[in-house]
This record gives sequence, C-alpha cells and structure tokens, in this order.
Amino acid sequence: MAADGSHDWIAADVGNSRIKLGCFAGVPDAPLPEPASTLEVDAGLWDPARLAQWLCRDVACSGRTVEHWQIASVNSSAVDRLLAWLRRQHPAARIHLLQPDDLPLDIDVAHPQQVGMDRLLAAVAANRLRQPSQPAITVDLGTAVTVDSISSDGRFLGGAIAPGIAMGAQALHDKTDRLPYVVPDPHAEPPPPVGRNTVAAIQSGLFWGTVGTIRELVGRQTRQEACAPAIFVTGGASPRITELVDPSARYVPHLVLAGIAVARASRR
Repeated sequence: MAADGSHDWIAADVGNSRIKLGCFAGVPDAPLPEPASTLEVDAGLWDPARLAQWLCRDVACSGRTVEHWQIASVNSSAVDRLLAWLRRQHPAARIHLLQPDDLPLDIDVAHPQQVGMDRLLAAVAANRLRQPSQPAITVDLGTAVTVDSISSDGRFLGGAIAPGIAMGAQALHDKTDRLPYVVPDPHAEPPPPVGRNTVAAIQSGLFWGTVGTIRELVGRQTRQEACAPAIFVTGGASPRITELVDPSARYVPHLVLAGIAVARASRR
C-alpha cells in the first residue's frame, strides 16, 4: 500500500504488556521521525474510551483526518482486539499490519518471519541514527529485554532475549512460597546493591541483574565488531539504565514507533 502524505496517521506498537501509539503528520522527512502525540495503554485491559479520547483531543485537534493506521504486533490477542475496535469505530480507516517484508531491512537470520516486529523496527530506526559504516546495537527494555546487533552495512544479525524486570519479579513471586511481588520503580534512583530487607534485596537483584545482563551482552556483541557500535536504548525502564549500560549509549524513547514511520515512508 502506498503511503499518502496528505493526512495524519497512527503508528501502533502492540507489545506483550503495552500498546504504544503515535500520531505522525504526513510522511516525515527527518532522519528519525518523531510522533507529534503519543499514548500508551495496557495491552490486556486498555480502555477504548481512553483511546477514543486521545484520537479526539490530541489527534483530531490538528484539523486533519486520520485515515491510515500502521500496526506492528507481537501480541495476537491484543492486536485482534485493537483491529476489532478500529473496524467498529473507524470503518473507513486504512489499516496495514506490518510484516518483515515491508521493512527496508536486510534480515540476516535463519527464520526472519519469527523475529519480533518490535526488534526489527528498532533496527530500522537504528539504521537512520548510526553513522555510515558503523555497526549498532539496540536494547529494548520491555516485557522481555532484547539486545540486538546491526552490522556496519545495516543488516539485522539477531541478538539475545532475556526476561524483563517485571517478568523476573513475577517469576520470583510465583515460584517461591514467601517472596512478594516487587517491581523496582523505573523512575526512582537505582537501588543499593545490598538490600537490608527482602523487598530491597529483590529490587536490587532485579535492577542490577538486568543492568549486568545488558552490559555483558553489549560487551560481547561489541567485541565481534571491528569498531565500536552505536548503542540505542528504548523501553519503559530504559532512561535510568541507559547511562549504566555504556557511557556512549543513547536513549531513544520512541525507537519502534519511529521505525514504523521510516518503514511507511520507504513504501511510498
């Protein structure tokens, strides 16, 4: 489907825990497109009224019609619910569910169709941000933590997937008799490495364990490259973790949404 630059349009990143939406104006020409407005809702329990309010208040205020939706999903039940709502409430909307073949990306792995669209779209965006001939690493802190490698000529090489902080917290609670469900606050200061009570110990283990996992993976992926890669970090817990991963790492809050915008522009 060819992109139409005359209307605002919506990018949707449907993840395992959250749905992130961004409104883009036409076909952006910036190196990395930025959404004019964003909304984030729970993937399982999102309120249709909240989405409708966002579209009416923050999107329609632009005075232009929203006709196009570009959707990337790793959560089949959540995207089915979103599609059903769109077809009821906006029957004229043109909806495109992104597939790997839609992306301006050489996917150099054994089974490209099995790679999460969020990982691939982060790589699409990273290719806009990295310097020519410089490799890159993308880190996404979501339900899972992904650390992926992009070659100096822009190929997605694969990477690593580890449990996210909230998933680890749930596992500690579910698989033990007494440990409470504790998730470190992603906006608070990093917890001390020595917890003086059970809750503090869990917070320390989850936070610093995640930092250590990312550092190790980034370090090992970096050693495979001839020059230092650019490192781009995104996801809910990433602002305070970015600087702990590597001094050169850059936090990009809407990396996947930007990747959707780049992919749409490439299909014009």
